[in-house]
Formats: sequence, C-alpha cells, structure tokens
Amino acid sequence: MRAAVLGLDGQRRSEVELPPVFETPLRPDLVRRAHVCLESGRFQPKGTHPTAGMDVVARSNDPPTGRGTSRIAKMRGGGGGRQGQAGGVASVRGGRQAHPPKVAKVTRKRINRKERRLALRSAIAATASEAAVRRRGHAPGNARLPIVVSDEIEGVSRTAELAGAISALGLQADRDRLEARKARTGKAALRGRAHKRGRSVLFVVSARGPLARACRSLPGIEAREASQLSVLDLAPGGDPARLVVYSESALLGLGAGTA
Repeated sequence: MRAAVLGLDGQRRSEVELPPVFETPLRPDLVRRAHVCLESGRFQPKGTHPTAGMDVVARSNDPPTGRGTSRIAKMRGGGGGRQGQAGGVASVRGGRQAHPPKVAKVTRKRINRKERRLALRSAIAATASEAAVRRRGHAPGNARLPIVVSDEIEGVSRTAELAGAISALGLQADRDRLEARKARTGKAALRGRAHKRGRSVLFVVSARGPLARACRSLPGIEAREASQLSVLDLAPGGDPARLVVYSESALLGLGAGTA
C-alpha cells in the first residue's frame, strides 16, 4: 500500500510506502477492551473516614431487653435535641454507611501485553479506513486516507498557520462539526457540563515540537509523538478510527515502533 505525501498547501509532493501495521485486521472489540483497561489507570481511589457517622454518644438497648423498644443504638443525654434518636449505626439518619467505599479496592483492570499491542496496531490500521472514520462521526471530506503530510507540519508554531493547513488539507468540515455543537441543558448545564469538548484531527509527529502549542487554541485538535501513541489517542471513548494526520517521518518510524 502506498499513500500520497501532501504539503501544507494540500498539493501532492511524493509517495510513501505504508508500513505493514496498516494491514492489521480491525478488531473493535479488542480496541474497546484495551481502552477500558488503560482508562482504568486514571481512576482515583475513594474512601471514607474510619469513624464517619459513628462520632456520637449512642448506646444500644441490648441487653437487657423487655423495655418495649428496639435494640438499635439510641442517643444518650437529656433536654431534647437528638436525645433518644437512633444514631451511630447504619440505616439510620446521620449514621454510617453499611458498606462504605475503601481505598484498598482494586479499580485498575489488566490486559495482556500482546493483546494491548494488537489493539494499538488495529487502532492504527483503522485510521486508514474511510468507512470506519466516517462511521465514527468524522468528516474527512475528499481526503484519501491515511493522510500523510511533509515534515513541515512539525515546525508549525502558530495557530493561524495550522488552521490554514487544516483547511488546505480539506479537513475544515471536521472542525466545523465541533463548533456546530449545541450546549447541553438540564442537569449537565446546572453542574457545569453544558459544553462537551469533542475530538477532531490528531497529528502524529516524530518528535516533540512547537506543533503541540499551536493546537492548544483549536478545540479538538491534538498532536502526539509516534513513540507515545496510545489507544486512548486513536480511539477516544473506545471507538476506533479517529481522523489522523501523519507526518512523513512519523509514518516511517511507526512500523518499527509497533512491530
């Protein structure tokens, strides 16, 4: 398989041979499983205070029995207030939780190394499938996938220059897709989640450079090194076939890094 190398003006410069990783069969099930396992590493352990809900002066009526009241712990004291009310145990007002969350709970999910590598190769190969990219919701226009550009893209440091390159490559429709999103209403808006940021073009480069800074002001546009590429980048939400633009150097190094 061969792909055309485009310039920043969208014109064809040359051709390049695609690495064998693009011949990997598509495995959406494995990509989703790998995404879940990698995403679980971001979970934050949650727990409660050891004596939460039990810092009260309450005592049970057992023993003795026969007073005509339940054995549940009641507040001590006198003069009103919470005197006589149940407390200090589960299932009562202001009491502790019956089974509180514990920080010792294992929340990270594991995946075999070979499965993780196969999922990454499958996610890379999915970026060359136009049907899969469109099915995910992207708008690649008339671009032929995978999109490969010259190494000039790695030196772009201005947001305006990057926006012009995206338009020249025929990917402006994918940017407009995110800007046309409407704000959410209801509970999401009340809780500060009215605007949900989507994912658009991902630039894969060979080395860290100024391109990442140029992407900051463009919603949904990201840049990632080929050596740091992950299923989390290529399949946001567990759905493969993200719209990806590769630099020529990153494409050549991609085959060796995922072998």
